[in-house]
Amino acid sequence: MTGLFITLEGPEGAGKSTNREYLAQRLREHSLDVVLTREPGGTPLAERIRELLLAPADEPMNSDTELLLVFAARAQHLAQVIRPALARGAVVLCDRFTDATYAYQGGGRGLPTPRIEQLESFVQGEMRPDLTLIFDLPVEIGLSRAAARGRLDRFEQEGLEFFEAVRSAYLNRAQQDRQRYRVVDAGQSLAAVQQSLDRLLPEVLERALG
Repeated sequence: MTGLFITLEGPEGAGKSTNREYLAQRLREHSLDVVLTREPGGTPLAERIRELLLAPADEPMNSDTELLLVFAARAQHLAQVIRPALARGAVVLCDRFTDATYAYQGGGRGLPTPRIEQLESFVQGEMRPDLTLIFDLPVEIGLSRAAARGRLDRFEQEGLEFFEAVRSAYLNRAQQDRQRYRVVDAGQSLAAVQQSLDRLLPEVLERALG
């Protein structure tokens, strides 16, 4: 059996985690095996790498170090969680995946796209998400929502210019492959966003149920 790999992408404050739970609930109503996971993280070892990536520190992290840590966590995540779940036919809903690397390390940090592509091929082979939902909203709104949650992590402490570049990178990727990407207006109310997901549900179910 081959499952369905769906990734949820977007900047800080976009509501990915909340809407991932909602989408999982809707899919489980159709008796589907749904696995919820996230990046960076998803396994005990990968979560420890996540802590390194997100925790503010006195020593600045080199951008290439950051990129390699992201892919190290991803390799572990794929081996321990994602590939086994897909092999048994589950629907995997992942809060961020490699599109986030292109957006944050590529767009935000300015790392060359070919460098990211090399690591993507090395770690993932031919594997790519079946469907990617990009939760898009104005940067100021997203940062305001993130600040309301409490202490900011290392990425959330970046400035407007960084997050504008992240947003642009996400939207550019969506434009390049309209078959895989769906852009959701995350600046709406939660109810409106979930209505948007409901409209996508038939497509997701068709892919999941074959």
